[in-house]
Amino acid sequence: MLEKDQLDRINHLARKSRNEGLTEDEKIEQLKLREQYIQAFRNGFRNHIEGMKIVDEEGSDVTPDKLKRIQKEKGLHDREEN
Repeated sequence: MLEKDQLDRINHLARKSRNEGLTEDEKIEQLKLREQYIQAFRNGFRNHIEGMKIVDEEGSDVTPDKLKRIQKEKGLHDREEN
């Protein structure tokens, strides 16, 4: 995730944009900060999904094979070759 000062700056620029408008430099800065935020969110979400282990009602591992391969490559859940 982004650092607090970066998030604060994103929020400041959003408020300023609504209230009085932004300069061209501020618009460019806002776009860069938003892209950094989106990338950080996507990376965090991907890590979260890739760390999941899916289990059915009987307790059997039903994690999709594609996800198991990713987890094996990353050394998660002690995945072994099938």
